Amino acid sequence: MTKLKLAALVSAKLLLTGCLLAQSAPQAMQQTAAPTATDPQPDFASNQKPSSTAPLFWVSSVEVMRSTHAPQLDVIRVRGLASTEGWESAQLVPLTRGIPADGILDLALVAEAPQDTFAPAAYPEIEAIFTIEPGHPFKGVRVHGAANRVTLNTLPGYAVSATAPKDCVDCQGKIFVAKGQAIPAGATSGFVREEELPRNLRVIREGDGLGSFESNPNRMTLLLNEQGQIITAIWN
Repeated sequence: MTKLKLAALVSAKLLLTGCLLAQSAPQAMQQTAAPTATDPQPDFASNQKPSSTAPLFWVSSVEVMRSTHAPQLDVIRVRGLASTEGWESAQLVPLTRGIPADGILDLALVAEAPQDTFAPAAYPEIEAIFTIEPGHPFKGVRVHGAANRVTLNTLPGYAVSATAPKDCVDCQGKIFVAKGQAIPAGATSGFVREEELPRNLRVIREGDGLGSFESNPNRMTLLLNEQGQIITAIWN
């Protein structure tokens, strides 16, 4: 084969290879750019914080007002007490499904709970409204909080709770007296009975561990020293 023929053959092969590459390039780019089923996708839902909705500490009163003009509505107004500041967006959530056996509509008073730990303070007041459509089968309303419930047996009407537990604003420095125990003779700085405090109470005495670090915005924790004196009180 002459050098001229060999050069022509090489040129032809190079030209053919260039044409094939030019034809396959767009397809290769398209396949690279298109996502496949196995490509990892961002999961935005995993970054969302869990809901902090919780029952409000105490239900103070339940009032039902009936409209005088058609369509006749029953408006439920509930007042309650939060354990600390920072509770928001209170609402009444139905617990009843269908027609209850006793004819009482059960509702839960809930709100968005704060994420921080708070020292005891005077219970903040909070309220929520719920409307019942005309023709409902209920004869009364029962509203549940974290520590109590209030029942209104007739509609319309008004019902109030018993006195709320001690808020423990002035507990620090006083002697804690557990249920069934006598008041210590040396309680000169004052004392606090367990019966006066919220039921959801955690008392950490000398030698006790924390047990759990799980948070509960409706739980009061008391830290006692060796003499049984309250040195710290918090809602956590």
